[in-house]
Amino acid sequence: MTILLIYVAIFVIAFLVVRGATRLVAARHDYTSLKTVTFGDESAVRPNRVASILSVLTIFVIWGAFTGSNWVPVHAPGPFVGETQFTYTAERADGARDDATVHVVVNPPEGEQADAPEPAAGDGWAHDDGLAVTAWRSSLIRVDRNDDAEERPQVVAIDGEPISPGGSVKVAHGKVTLSGKGTPNFIPDSGWQMEPIWLPAPEAVVGRLIEIAQDGYQNSTLWEHLFWSLFRVILGFLCGALVGIPLGYAMGLSNWFRGWFDPIVEFMRPVPPLALIPLVIIWAGIGEVGKIILLFLAALWIMTISARSGVSGVAVSKVHAAFSLGASKWQVLRHVIIPNSLPEIFTGARVAMGVCWGTVVAAELVAAEKGAGMMIMVASKFQLTDIVIMGIILIGVIGYLIDILMRQGEKWLVPWKGRV
Repeated sequence: MTILLIYVAIFVIAFLVVRGATRLVAARHDYTSLKTVTFGDESAVRPNRVASILSVLTIFVIWGAFTGSNWVPVHAPGPFVGETQFTYTAERADGARDDATVHVVVNPPEGEQADAPEPAAGDGWAHDDGLAVTAWRSSLIRVDRNDDAEERPQVVAIDGEPISPGGSVKVAHGKVTLSGKGTPNFIPDSGWQMEPIWLPAPEAVVGRLIEIAQDGYQNSTLWEHLFWSLFRVILGFLCGALVGIPLGYAMGLSNWFRGWFDPIVEFMRPVPPLALIPLVIIWAGIGEVGKIILLFLAALWIMTISARSGVSGVAVSKVHAAFSLGASKWQVLRHVIIPNSLPEIFTGARVAMGVCWGTVVAAELVAAEKGAGMMIMVASKFQLTDIVIMGIILIGVIGYLIDILMRQGEKWLVPWKGRV
């Protein structure tokens, strides 16, 4: 929740600052500037590149700040490291009580580790204790081991605050809980930063990327892993598009095709591709064919629906105008329906490509020898979070680059989008 609030605050501040600054810049002189109405017109909305840069920087700074990265100037409060102590009150079976102090040294997660301090015995029957614990960890303290008592005394208070088994007390630089058997457990303050096993710092992920790029991972180079993932996605997407687009056109132009295939398409559309993995394995095995079939099915229904929607969205006045000028059905299809449906098809293609990228990771979890998903799966078994995050980032970056290429292709092939 704290991270979310920080992100929202940065977003609002950046929006206000950039919007105020852009008012001082000269007005745009392009097609959009000629429009009299832009609110609600999707074709008039263009991504603000400054906002894109600030968005990426904000995520990077928050990531670095909450992982203690050396690459960012600000850091969230980290885990406590150093020396601290707390006092416990022990009670014997005869009701006698005595206080003793536990001297604690909290070591950093990496680097030199200090031993537990050796405190003096003291005057009473309850003697001081020493404890060494690592940041983000906890440790039980057998305080009765060095006490002069025939029977095991019961801890009844921490720093003067009463405590019972199962309870906890906040102490300096940490918290003490009492187990069900009455053994104190010291938990040092963890701060706001994430433990590296849950979220490593950016430099750890980059270092792992360089290492795997040079030495490879699981008997394959990084580029082989990425190539096979990209190859599977593109091949599955192309197969889905080659079947889905003609099928969508047929459903949009023929009552018979619409009636025949509409139940199948609408039935399969909400079924997530991941639910088909067991069935695909039974049908096609765990080889490459099964993975391509799964990606084909992931793209097929999206491309079918986008092509059908593109045909349905063509203004009927344009069709009537073409027929009135003597155009044949093929000419209407070639010069009216296909050009006006292409924007919808490109939008569906971008969605389908994203779904394929999300599906290929799951497909590669099943007996794949190469691929980004396989790399992530193996790393997760050994809790190598830096490799997992590296794989996720690479998949996201490649998917984003593909989306940019598809946007550029849309500009080249469909320059009339939003203008007619």
